[in-house]
Amino acid sequence: MVNALDVLKERGFFKQCTDEEMLLKKLEAGPTRIYVGVDPTGPSMHIGHMVPLFAMHHLQKAGHLPIILVGGGTARIGDPSGKSDMRKMQTVEEIQSNAEKLKEQISRFISFEEGGAKLVDNAEWLAPLNYIEFLRDIGRHFSVNRMLTFEAYKLRLEKGLSFIEFNYQLLQSYDFLELYRRENCILQIGGDDQWGNIVAGMELIRRVEGGEAMGLTFPLVTRSDGKKMGKTEKGAVFLDSSMTSVYDFFQYWRNVDDADVEKFLLMYTFLPVEECKRLGALEGQEINKAKEVLAYEQTKIIHGKEEADKALAAAHAAFTSGGADDKSGMPSKEMAASDFSAGINILELFSETALCSSKSEARRLVMQNGASVNGDKINNPDALIDSSMIVDGELILKAGKKRFFRIIVK
Repeated sequence: MVNALDVLKERGFFKQCTDEEMLLKKLEAGPTRIYVGVDPTGPSMHIGHMVPLFAMHHLQKAGHLPIILVGGGTARIGDPSGKSDMRKMQTVEEIQSNAEKLKEQISRFISFEEGGAKLVDNAEWLAPLNYIEFLRDIGRHFSVNRMLTFEAYKLRLEKGLSFIEFNYQLLQSYDFLELYRRENCILQIGGDDQWGNIVAGMELIRRVEGGEAMGLTFPLVTRSDGKKMGKTEKGAVFLDSSMTSVYDFFQYWRNVDDADVEKFLLMYTFLPVEECKRLGALEGQEINKAKEVLAYEQTKIIHGKEEADKALAAAHAAFTSGGADDKSGMPSKEMAASDFSAGINILELFSETALCSSKSEARRLVMQNGASVNGDKINNPDALIDSSMIVDGELILKAGKKRFFRIIVK
């Protein structure tokens, strides 16, 4: 079998391991059941959630057996890890709806064909729990003093930690115990903010079953500017195209910092390591080719080849004079030709697109010389966009250097 740990290290998926030597022996001995949890607290994952799933893809490719746990039970509480405030409580129906949507997204990374991977929902064993029995059988193995030493809880104690969130570690640990019992799962993986929860689960397995289990965490991915991965001025970059358009998704990756290209190619694509390093080493204008490859590969994984082709063509069209390329992937809306007869104020037009959320935002864009229509800069907030500016039945609006929107005039 392929040395899965070497693959993870080479691609940047290795931060801490509870016992690397023992884990290596287990992985080399044959197919190993490994689990990662995803809580359905929203209708879509964002790109910050993808790292454990990419890591699991490589583990599966190396011959191991993934268990993807969709936390329909734990989502009813909310994980305090990495959060400065308590999550908004959701209804069971909302959580179930979110879980169904996440299952479809997860299948883009992990193959569930031929029984290779399993998808489980911890609501199956958490929802029917008897509280008194749970406290007696599970709660007695946890030290409050020890729990408070974990970073996730220390962070929240400053702002206030609810009792319901304090129980989260017990429930996640119980998940590991259940999967150990049901599936002989001996490894849990996750982001480094999950270290305390993973270790607690391992200890619970040892205390209750006398069994050996292990944990492996990955670095929490940040951009070279120190900002959280997947966050933009407009919010998170989601995998659901109704929340983040395919074009905007593509453009996020196309516009990453030069210093992040190699790291993101290694972590967020399935390209060979040698190719990722070759592309990441390009300099000057050439690095833009590597960014385009990153954007295309990531969009293809999440949205499929056809949508990735459209987004690539739209990006070329936006930056090509004459616009001969296919623009069908560019964010767009239709407007009637009659709307432009008397002219539409530039602020109103931009605020009706995804480029600006309000007229005040549009005003700032125009006043800062960041708005253009069909290549012409507009710096007058009172300017009217009329029929004379329509070219080939469309208007291409541009905000800043890299954001475009297409108005199709009918």
